[in-house]
This record gives sequence, C-alpha cells and structure tokens, in this order.
Amino acid sequence: MKQLTLILTLFMTTTMITQESNEKVPYYEVPEYSETYTAGTVAARLVDGLGFRFYWATEELTEKDLEYKPNEEARTVGETVQHIYDLSVIVLNSTLNKANTREEKPEMSFDELRNQTLLNLKQAADILRGSEDISKFKIVFGAKEIPFWNNINGPIADAIWHSGQIASFRRTTGNAINPKVNHFSGTVKK
Repeated sequence: MKQLTLILTLFMTTTMITQESNEKVPYYEVPEYSETYTAGTVAARLVDGLGFRFYWATEELTEKDLEYKPNEEARTVGETVQHIYDLSVIVLNSTLNKANTREEKPEMSFDELRNQTLLNLKQAADILRGSEDISKFKIVFGAKEIPFWNNINGPIADAIWHSGQIASFRRTTGNAINPKVNHFSGTVKK
C-alpha cells in the first residue's frame, strides 16, 4: 500500500510539474484567430502555427531523441532545435527592428532552448498581430536590410520544415508526438 501511495504521489507531482511547465510557455494550442485579416494578423497566425508545431514536435523529447540523426552528415535533433532557436531570434529581431549579430550565444539546456524559442515566436507574433504595416520589419545583417517577405520563405518556413523533421525523427526513435494533437485546428483533444 505504501508503494502504491508513493507511486501515485510521484505521478501527481510529475503531472503538476509538467502542467506548470506547459503554462509557462505558449503554444500548447494555437491562440484564437483574429477577427480581421491584415498583413500583421496573417503573418502572426503563420508564426503561431510554427509555434504550435514546434511545441508538439519538441514536447517530451528524450535524450535518445535529442541525439538521433539519420546519417553522419545530418544534424542531430538537438542541433536542429538549436537551429530553430536561431531562426526564432532572426524573426523576433526583425519585429523588434534589431540587427542580427554574431554574438556568442549563451549556453542553454534543451528545456531553456525550447522555452526561449517558444517565447521568441510568441513575442514576434504579438508584435506582428498589432501591426498594420509589416514592411517595416526588416531582417538586418550588418548594413544589409532584407524585406519581411524573406522572413516568410526564409526563417519561418525553414523552422516549420525542421519542426516536421523533428516530429518524423522522434517517430523513428519510438517516441511519436501526442496523437491527440490536431494540427488542422491547432488544438489538443481532451
């Protein structure tokens, strides 16, 4: 009986910690859509969709998942998560009108990297959602300013692509994403 009580206590504690963790980061589900269609709301919805896909592609990854790569030339899943983080910084920096630099990156654990990526995407989406003119959000590398269009076919599309790779790779390692996730509606079945 004591073992059963201990097991239940551990399970409930783990569940509560997981729920607390999920509440701290966005994109467990896609936010409600805007009532109006503007360049900003459409771009924000695209970033929200990326956030949702990344959230679920990376939810409950194991060390085995993070180390997986299909061949020697490919990135590991962990390296791919780092790459998506880097892409999220480019998207966020453009909405903040901030130049991208080659500063040394802080070392982060997988959880920190994942959470910061989701927070970056949410902040960028919120800025886009509130903007009527997204042409002012340029990608800046040094003196070079690149139009927002390149955010769509560049870092945003690339991050969506890589989120799909992670979802596929984790299926290969035997840890498929939650089957209750509905990508079409951006919700999770209860």
